[in-house]
Amino acid sequence: MQPIVIGHRGASGHRPEHTRSAFELAFALGADAVEPDLVATRDGVLVIRHENEISGTTDVATRAEFSGRRTEKFIDGTRVAGWFTEDFTWAELSTLRARERLPALRQSNTTFNDQHPMLRLRDLFDLVDAAAEQTDRVLGIVAEIKHASYFAGLDLPLPELFAAEVSAAGWNTDRLTVESFEPSVLAQVRAGGVRGKRIFLLEDQGHPVDQLAEHGASARSYADHLTIDGLASIAAGRAAHSVDGAAHRGSTAASEAGFDGISVPKSLIFDTDDGGDVVRASALVDDAHAAGLQIYCWTLRPENKFLAKTFQNGTRKADFGHWQSEFRVILDSGIDGVFADHPDLAVHVRDELH
Repeated sequence: MQPIVIGHRGASGHRPEHTRSAFELAFALGADAVEPDLVATRDGVLVIRHENEISGTTDVATRAEFSGRRTEKFIDGTRVAGWFTEDFTWAELSTLRARERLPALRQSNTTFNDQHPMLRLRDLFDLVDAAAEQTDRVLGIVAEIKHASYFAGLDLPLPELFAAEVSAAGWNTDRLTVESFEPSVLAQVRAGGVRGKRIFLLEDQGHPVDQLAEHGASARSYADHLTIDGLASIAAGRAAHSVDGAAHRGSTAASEAGFDGISVPKSLIFDTDDGGDVVRASALVDDAHAAGLQIYCWTLRPENKFLAKTFQNGTRKADFGHWQSEFRVILDSGIDGVFADHPDLAVHVRDELH
């Protein structure tokens, strides 16, 4: 089967991310699914923002009535300053308007600033259902649950809130995929009755926050998970275990069914030479498939700023480089899905190859 193209926060290369316009445009441009990032409000509503700190993607910093909400917090061990979704009710957040997250790089997107409100997960369910009525293609959602351990400490259990929203919307279907950097979250979602695919997000360095908090120095790193044995453990449902085999407190019997796949940064799909130039696709896709896992990667973007140096062209970060060449290496690797800010460009290369 050909790989699926997932609109990364919608068509975020063309519109401010996570807006209705971005999601609708992603499907119009051929995306098979869209990716919302999920965080919570003070009153337990799941809203769609890349982070719970929202000053970079909304007009909250300009709103005098919310000036007193600015604060500093530690999120997953990092000090962050700004305005946070958990300090607002949904009624308050619904008055904000979205803005382009990368204004210097994507200046054309700033012309859509302040035109769209924030969305809830339930709004996206309705949007995708409406889009599906206009096409014969099967349209899906790949939902990322963000900072679940942090929110759990605020008595905002994101996996439970997610399962309740899925059930209420009638979206407990194969069109739904859930992903997280915290493997215990995926186990909790399954325990809550959500039957969609579960994808374990992996960085190229560091540790899953939930495992590090539980096991400290004995926790498996992301690199540990990417070994042959680590991939086998993910497929077997043991990703929420420490290196010494002790079960993670947040894991459940439901996790023993195994996760369905992994999602990795695109740098892990490349093999490079001593000079750092891309020479071929790495063995990771084949290794994941050999373990019985699907594999996605993020994020396909055409601008020089985001391309591997092999595919950059010129010195202007906002200019498009040799994006088709980079996309071809990834899409021809046997990968099962890609996240793309410009879904139309990924679809173009995919269809050319497949």
